[in-house]
Amino acid sequence: MSHGLDVCTRREEADLIARAVDRDEVAIRMILQTHNRKLYRVARSIVHDDQEAEDVLQDAYLKAFSSLASFRHDAGLGTWLTRIVMNEALQRLRRRHELPAAPVPDKPGPVADIIPFPLAGSPPIDPERALAQNEITKLLERAIDQLPQEFRLVLVARTIEGLSIEETSELLGVRPETVKTRLFRARQMLREALDDHIEPLFTDLFPFDGARCGRLTDAVVQKLSQR
Repeated sequence: MSHGLDVCTRREEADLIARAVDRDEVAIRMILQTHNRKLYRVARSIVHDDQEAEDVLQDAYLKAFSSLASFRHDAGLGTWLTRIVMNEALQRLRRRHELPAAPVPDKPGPVADIIPFPLAGSPPIDPERALAQNEITKLLERAIDQLPQEFRLVLVARTIEGLSIEETSELLGVRPETVKTRLFRARQMLREALDDHIEPLFTDLFPFDGARCGRLTDAVVQKLSQR
């Protein structure tokens, strides 16, 4: 049953890609809005800056859609887009002389699941709790920003994006044992800074929705229409 569903999903994705290659705006917007949040978190975790992460995402999307016709379907679209975003972000770090220990390899890894975000219609929480959670989330974001690059990439892949040890190993081009070691150390450093406030907050990190998501989508669609 699940295999049939996977085949159906791949066919739907292939159809969506084919429509996007033909510059179907609805298909393009569907791809953008499906992947914006996950890819923004990836870019933000590398470049440490909200606005630069948006710039990375926009440039990566333009590169991706320009070469979408050559997409080989040997990995999921999300994996392919993630790799382009990571490479774009890492290139910016190289220009700032902050080259990470290991470059991202060319071989794509398995697709990562998108962590669900609260829906617009979710019941509101009380203002004091919301304020406290926001403050702790900001502390966590800053703590992640301060992690060394090799630890931060593993943490983002494993904890925020939900990849397995093997998937993270393939994505970053390091051994599974190295993934485990770096993840343990990254969590240890965060716990030292934030004690018990870590695990419940990961789904609230680096939000990218609403007006910001819409603005980026509109900008990419407009630039693609001018090509």
